[in-house]
Amino acid sequence: MSRYTPPLDDWRFVIEHVIDAPASWRDLPAFADLDGETAAEVLAQAGRFAADVLAPLNGPGDRQGCRWSADGGGTVRTPDGYPAAWQAFVDGGWPALACDPEVGGQGLPQLLNAAMFEMLIGANHAWTMYPGLLHGAYEAIKATATPELRARYLPKVVSGEWLATMNLTEPQAGSDLGLIRSRAEPVEPPPEGQQLANGAAVRITGHKIFISGGDQDMSANIVHLVLARLPGAPAGTRGLSLFLVPKWLPDEHGGHGRRNAAHCDGIEHKMGIHGSATSQMRFEQAEGWLLGQPGAGLSAMFLMMNSARLHVAMQGLAHLESATQKALAYARERVQLRAPTRPDEAAASTGADPIAWHPAMRRILLGLQAQTEGARVLVGWIGVLLDESEQHPDADRRQRAGDLVALLTPVAKAFLTDLGHRGADEALGVLGGYGYVHEYGIEQIVRDSRIAMIYEGTNEIQAIDLVMRKWLDTPRRMDALIEVLRAEVASAADRPDLAVEAAALQRQIDALVDAGTHLQAARAQGVDAVLAVADDALAAVGWTLLCWAWLRSASRADCHADAAVAQRKRELARFGCTWLMDGQSARWSRLQQWQRPLPWLRC
Repeated sequence: MSRYTPPLDDWRFVIEHVIDAPASWRDLPAFADLDGETAAEVLAQAGRFAADVLAPLNGPGDRQGCRWSADGGGTVRTPDGYPAAWQAFVDGGWPALACDPEVGGQGLPQLLNAAMFEMLIGANHAWTMYPGLLHGAYEAIKATATPELRARYLPKVVSGEWLATMNLTEPQAGSDLGLIRSRAEPVEPPPEGQQLANGAAVRITGHKIFISGGDQDMSANIVHLVLARLPGAPAGTRGLSLFLVPKWLPDEHGGHGRRNAAHCDGIEHKMGIHGSATSQMRFEQAEGWLLGQPGAGLSAMFLMMNSARLHVAMQGLAHLESATQKALAYARERVQLRAPTRPDEAAASTGADPIAWHPAMRRILLGLQAQTEGARVLVGWIGVLLDESEQHPDADRRQRAGDLVALLTPVAKAFLTDLGHRGADEALGVLGGYGYVHEYGIEQIVRDSRIAMIYEGTNEIQAIDLVMRKWLDTPRRMDALIEVLRAEVASAADRPDLAVEAAALQRQIDALVDAGTHLQAARAQGVDAVLAVADDALAAVGWTLLCWAWLRSASRADCHADAAVAQRKRELARFGCTWLMDGQSARWSRLQQWQRPLPWLRC
């Protein structure tokens, strides 16, 4: 029942000291005038919105859920307060935060957008599902649409006046998008021997499922981005094209005309995120337009999917932070039994002690705090790299940053969502029986967080992407990461106070290099051997990155103005690099023993 507190001080420490984002911004012309004070004020305002507007809607929205009606092609009412909160968000200019000023954006860094979304999700995951795909839609439309379509739709998406969806999944095509059957028929077929032109009008027919925000009552229009096949398209993913299909078609003045034939046939009744309308969509000769070139739909959609995967990584961090806050608040107040030892500053008492003093609880709570601190450093660094990959004037720097973002994206999505869900489950245990009760809020985080491990590519698929495409196929990316990790160890060489953390990271680097050798050997024997250990590989890389984050945080702890906070950050880094990292050796061991056969299931 504790109130959500935005982690503003932690974010400021990460931005200004751990990853030194202002130094990076000075090298990027688009952000050269941005400083730490301004960034902190932006996040403070976002934090107030999260805590004061969104958090009070979280529990009630979970209980009420969304309501679907068959009227008017299928309509959805979101929980009470959701539309008003969205209008306040739009009025504050928040959807435009990291968008290009040329199309109405504020032109601020992706890093600040990521930090803002951690707080929004931490306050109310279900509500944040609606704007969660908006920036990805902006990227896709900006990169692929004709000038006419950009002029009509992009400013509305940037401002948040219109929300957007991503229509990929079909009943027979979950993660295998090559099985998509939805079809697009050109209104005017191209001349013989020519392909359909970008922006050409089409009619879409097909069914999509699991569409977040497929219908809602928060925005005046919905911009559906839909994967479908044109006539004669080849089988598999090479035959997919991307189309823009609005809920409401424009009239001759550019305003709302008639309702398009994009129907919401129902919403899913889910384990969690009840306030998010997960919709079943039916397109029945719905009018739309081609985005980009025929057959290039998947590459265009990946602009949106990669943005979504990083957004889901923020969900993992947000769940971890929110669950940790609730566990700490409860453990400090709940008194039970006598602790075997007490803090030096504790007053003499003959009564029961707070459970936060008991060793078993201390170990859980320290683990939650340490993982949260490390995860925030990691996503902060990815935010800086993302900005550099888009904005740095030096082409080589853009390439290097882009390589690291590509490598880290599947790790962040899978590893952080795993930490978020498992951390929430551990936090529920801290509350004991009360954790199982809805009013305390922690069981909702457990339910909400589980979906993050599934959507936008399951965590198992992220592991395959990491090992096969990002590591073995393009080893320069992992080489670049190892270089960063080694540089961090080298920077701590003259710091005796960091010897434990530096040694822990060096052990992980050695194991990572060794794992690469074993994975290459496994691949030479067949893909099966690699894929059987892909989950272990991703988790091992994730924990290595946390170890890097703890060393970096500890090395800069003295920059914090509050000596007590600085000491806490050093203690959490030490705990992470010892207690938590000591449990990771089994994963490295499995990567070395790839020769063991994986038995077949007996069905």
